[in-house]
Amino acid sequence: MINLLKNILNYKNSKDDEEDNKNLELICGLMIEAAYTDGKIEESELKKIKFSLVNVFNEDKEMVDSVLEKAIKNKNNSKSLHYYTSFINKNFDNGKKLLLIEALWEIVLSDGEIHDFESNLIRRLAGLLYISDVKSGNARKRALNKIS
Repeated sequence: MINLLKNILNYKNSKDDEEDNKNLELICGLMIEAAYTDGKIEESELKKIKFSLVNVFNEDKEMVDSVLEKAIKNKNNSKSLHYYTSFINKNFDNGKKLLLIEALWEIVLSDGEIHDFESNLIRRLAGLLYISDVKSGNARKRALNKIS
């Protein structure tokens, strides 16, 4: 009986770990997608991605390094925005979605210039995540203040 309970708990923990890994992979993939929208990924953008994943989303630093490396290698095999946003809408609350939009603004602003493609991407993401233009604009202002 005790072994059965241990197996059930271990199975639940492994499922939670798998879900956490999927969350990290999707967030990281989306961040790389945003950073690469202008055709290149700057070192400042990578640093901001790592910082956001570790300090804002409370992910493990070593796991972030591993997943980030994979995401960079797969940047040309990007998924559709629907792939990312459908998962995020199912698993994130509005507060976490806003944190993600703010982090994305910080990433695209970290190289010192904002391209039309980058701002367009974030506007589309905000719409797909059911975040209003006003809230997305406020997230952009907060990101600008952090970078300044």
